[in-house]
Amino acid sequence: MKTVVNPQQKCFSDFAKTIHRQFENEGTVIYKKRNEIRVFNVNGTAVNVKRFKVPHLMNRVVYTFFRKSKAQRSFEYAVKLKAMGVETPEPVAYIHTKQGGLLHYSYYISLQADSHWSMMKFGKDDMEVHMHILEAFASFTAQLHEKGIYHKDYSFANILLKEACGNICFCLVDLNRMKFGFVSPARGSVNFARISIPNPDFECIIRKYAHKRNADAEQCLKIALQAKQKFWKRYARKHPLHFE
Repeated sequence: MKTVVNPQQKCFSDFAKTIHRQFENEGTVIYKKRNEIRVFNVNGTAVNVKRFKVPHLMNRVVYTFFRKSKAQRSFEYAVKLKAMGVETPEPVAYIHTKQGGLLHYSYYISLQADSHWSMMKFGKDDMEVHMHILEAFASFTAQLHEKGIYHKDYSFANILLKEACGNICFCLVDLNRMKFGFVSPARGSVNFARISIPNPDFECIIRKYAHKRNADAEQCLKIALQAKQKFWKRYARKHPLHFE
């Protein structure tokens, strides 16, 4: 077993070293599909543990010898985002377990984000009431791209929000699919494809984003709408029950 702990979070070392034995029967489940997320109380602190599913055989070989695991990438990207001034839950550790010499379960541990709520509610609430938040979200995305940060699974499910005293703070989660490097306004516009809100509100976001990037709003809007349509058509083919 391999355990790597954030030097700033050494107080959780013992917990990290034993989580593979505790995970199945302890903690509170908050998400369970392909992967599973549980929250644990560790000496009064809420700790979030994500267990990644066991990869299929070929990927077990790849992740053991040639490529960083999703847990390791989540940890390292969180450390990098923090260093770049982008909010994400404090990274604590990542753990690899092996079976037959190959990667089995892997775990990513972080502190639970306090006082944040998921942007997923924007698929349900009155959008006009929250237009200031959507505009802030567009500005936040522009800032990410200006810093060379590209979240490849950029959806409201992976963005947390905290609003207090007129200040809006966004927090990124689910970090194992990230790219770092130059992000053009055109490529940045494609990044909005997974944002599932009505087109008039979507257009407002893109126009605000284009303004922040000093880019052609009509061109960004054309690219973003095409990317959105392509993504959701592909999603509908893979998940037909969601659209019945």
